[in-house]
Amino acid sequence: MIPVTKPFLPPQEKYQKYLEGIWHRQWLTNMGPLASDLEIKLKSFLKVNHLLFVTNGTIALQMAIKVLQLKGEIITTPFSFIATTSSIVWEGCTPVFVDIDAKSLNIDASKIEAAITNKTEAIIATHVYGNPCDVEAIEKIAKKHNLKVVYDAAHAFGVKVGEKSIFDYGDISICSLHATKLYHSIEGGLIITKDSNLLKRLADIRNFGFNGPVAFSELGINGKNSEFHAAMGLANLEYIETICQKREAVAKRYDERLKGLNAVKPVWHTQSGNNFAYYPLVFDSESLMLKCIEYLKHHEIFTRRYFYPSLASTLPYLTPVNLEVTDDVAKRVICLPLFCDLTIEEVDLICRLILRSQNN
Repeated sequence: MIPVTKPFLPPQEKYQKYLEGIWHRQWLTNMGPLASDLEIKLKSFLKVNHLLFVTNGTIALQMAIKVLQLKGEIITTPFSFIATTSSIVWEGCTPVFVDIDAKSLNIDASKIEAAITNKTEAIIATHVYGNPCDVEAIEKIAKKHNLKVVYDAAHAFGVKVGEKSIFDYGDISICSLHATKLYHSIEGGLIITKDSNLLKRLADIRNFGFNGPVAFSELGINGKNSEFHAAMGLANLEYIETICQKREAVAKRYDERLKGLNAVKPVWHTQSGNNFAYYPLVFDSESLMLKCIEYLKHHEIFTRRYFYPSLASTLPYLTPVNLEVTDDVAKRVICLPLFCDLTIEEVDLICRLILRSQNN
C-alpha cells in the first residue's frame, strides 16, 4: 500500500535526546526552552524578522484576523483547505470569494478589485501547493484600497520570491507544521510579521491575552505549543535539506515518467522555486481523473482530491457561489503520493499505472 503522504520521522534516538531534557526540566509547555529555541532557529533558517511558534496553522489564521481587528468582508480564495474560510467565519467576518487563475490555481489578482466594497477590510490569499500568489499585484491593490493582507502560506515552508522569503509579504503570513507537511512538528504552526508591534500583541494573544503576571492587554486564546512538539520540530529541522532533496528527486521522476499524460501541473511563479510540498495534476477531464484514482486505488495506491469541492459552493454555513474556473479545476485535480520515503521504484510503478489507466 502506498499512501498519498507519510510524515518524516527523525532517528528515534535523536528525538529521545530532546525528551531526556524535557524529563529533566519538567517544563512541558508555556513556551519552554525548546519552543523558544525552535523559534530562534526557524527565524534564522527562514530569514524572517519576527516569528511565533503556535498550536497549529488554523489558530495562526484566527490570531492574524484578531490582531488586525478585522470585522467586515474579507476577500479570499475558494480553492484552499477549509481552515482558510472557516477561520474567517469563526472570527465573525464575511468571506467574499474571488475566482482562481486557471494556470497558477491561486486567487486571480486581476479579479480582486471588482469584489471590493465599502465593507472590505482585508485579503486572505493562499499560496496553493506552495506556489506564490501574485504578491506584487495584491500588494498594489491593498495599498490602493487601504486593505490588510494575510497570506495562508500553510504549504509554503522555505519558499522564496527571488531572494525574499514568501513570509515577508503581506501584513501577516501563517504556516502549518502539521505532520502531513514537508517540515513538521507533529502539530504546530507559525505566524510571521515584519511589524514588531503586531508581534508583541500576537505574543500576548497566544497566551490568553496576558501581558504580565496579573494583567491582560486584550482578548487572547491558548495558542501555545508544547515542548514535545518543539522537540520534533528541532529534530526535523536538522534533516530539512535531505527531506527537500528527496522530495525534489521524486517530483522530477514524476515529471520524466508522466510526459504525454493528459494532465498538467500548475504554472509556477516565475521568480520562485518549488518546495515540492505536493505533486498536483490537473487532468484534461474529470472522467480521466476518476479513472486514474480508481485504477491506482485498485492497486492500493492512494491519491487525494486536493482541493475538492470548491469552498464557495459547498459549505453549509455559507450561501453557495458558483465560480467558473474554481468549479472546473476542483473537479479535475489530484495530488499524487509524495513523501520522503517514497522510492524511485515506487514512483515508476505509480507512473506506469497512471499511464495504463488512461488507455483502459
